[in-house]
Amino acid sequence: MISVNKEQLAYSQAVIGGNKITRRTYGFDEVALVPGKVTLDLDLCDTTFILGRYKFDFPIIASAMDSVVSPETASLINKVGGLGVLNLQGIYTRYENYEDVVKKIIEVSKDSFVPLMQKIYQEPIKHELVEKRINEIKSTGAICAVSATPNVAYEFGEIAQRFGADIFVVQSTVVSIEHKSQNKANCFHLKDFISKMSMPVIVGNCVTAEVALEHMKSGASAILVGIGPGAACTSRGVLGIGVPMATAIADCAFARDEYFSNTGRYVHVIADGGMSVGGDICKAIACGADAVMIGSPLAKAKEAPGQGFHWGMATPSPVLPRGTRIQVGSIGTLREILLGPATYDDGSQNLVGALKTSMSTLGASNIKEMQQVEVIIAPAIQSEGKLLQRAQKLGMGK
Repeated sequence: MISVNKEQLAYSQAVIGGNKITRRTYGFDEVALVPGKVTLDLDLCDTTFILGRYKFDFPIIASAMDSVVSPETASLINKVGGLGVLNLQGIYTRYENYEDVVKKIIEVSKDSFVPLMQKIYQEPIKHELVEKRINEIKSTGAICAVSATPNVAYEFGEIAQRFGADIFVVQSTVVSIEHKSQNKANCFHLKDFISKMSMPVIVGNCVTAEVALEHMKSGASAILVGIGPGAACTSRGVLGIGVPMATAIADCAFARDEYFSNTGRYVHVIADGGMSVGGDICKAIACGADAVMIGSPLAKAKEAPGQGFHWGMATPSPVLPRGTRIQVGSIGTLREILLGPATYDDGSQNLVGALKTSMSTLGASNIKEMQQVEVIIAPAIQSEGKLLQRAQKLGMGK
C-alpha cells in the first residue's frame, strides 16, 4: 500500500502555543532559483507538456474562469500552443448571448457586483448550450477541455463525453476523494467517476501530499495544486484555508514521485493560481510542477472575455461568495502575453519566453530538469536593491 510518511517530507515543526504543532511554509516571493555550472542556448530548452495523447508546446493552462476562457479564447490559446479550460457551469452554458451578460458584469458598481453575480448565475444551465460550446471549440480543430464541480461531475462528465470533449476537469476550492451527503444525489466518489470516463481527468484542488496521493490512486491523469492564491479569489480570507504555493507544490510533487516509483504511472502536478509574472511560473516548475494553470495574467489579454476585468469562480455563491472582481487592464494580445514579444518590463508578457530564458540560465533542457534546479529560501528576493523601482512603481515595483 502506497502512503506518504511525513518524516520523508522533511517537515520542520514548531509550536505556536500550548501544544498546537505547526510548520513553516513558503510562497513564491520567499524563494529563488540558483544557477548551476551549465547554461544553454534557448533553442535547446524544450517546454513541451504532454497530457494523455495530447501534446502542447508549453505547460501553461488557462483557468476555467468566465473572464479568461470563452469558446473563442479556448480555441485561440490552443492555436498558439497551450490549453484553455471552459467552465461548464459558467455564463457560456447559461446564456446564448453571453456578451450582454459580460457587459453587465464589467459595468456594475463595486457595491452591486456580488448581488448581480448571484442573480446572473441563478439562470439554469442548458444542455443544448453545453453541446453548442463544445462543438464551437471542436469545430476550430482545438483540443476541448471542460470543467465542472464535484456535485455535478457525474451529470456533466457524461454530457461532455457524449458531445466529444477531450479533457475533463473536476474542480472546486477543495476536492476530496469522497463527498458524503444526506442527499444521495449530492454524493461523489472520485475513483468511481474516473472509471466511467474515457478521457483524461484532471482533479483539484489540493495542497497536501496525502490528498494528492489519494487523487493519484483514484486514477487522475493530473492534479491541481493550490487553494486560495488566485488574484480574484477570497477563499483564504473567507475560510482561512490555504497553503503557500511553493510548499504546496513541493509536497504534492513528492507524492507524485513516490507514486510513480511504486506504480510506474506518472500523474502530472499542475500548480493552480498565485502566479502573476513569468518568474512565478519558473518557480512553480522548479518546486516540482509539471505545468501551471493561470487566470489573471491571461485576463489581461485583449481577446479575454472579461475585457480587462477578472472575477473569481466562487463569486456567485448564493450563500457565501469567495471571489471578487478585479480590474487587470488589457496589456496585449494572448500571443504577446504567452509568446511575446514583450513591451512591458515586469514579466507580465512573453511568459513562455521567460520560462525558456530561466531554463537556459539554469541549465535545464526540459521540464523534468527544471524541477531539479536548486531552490533557496530568499525573503529578500523581491526587495533587495529594488528601492527605486518600488518608489517609482516601475518594473518589480509595480
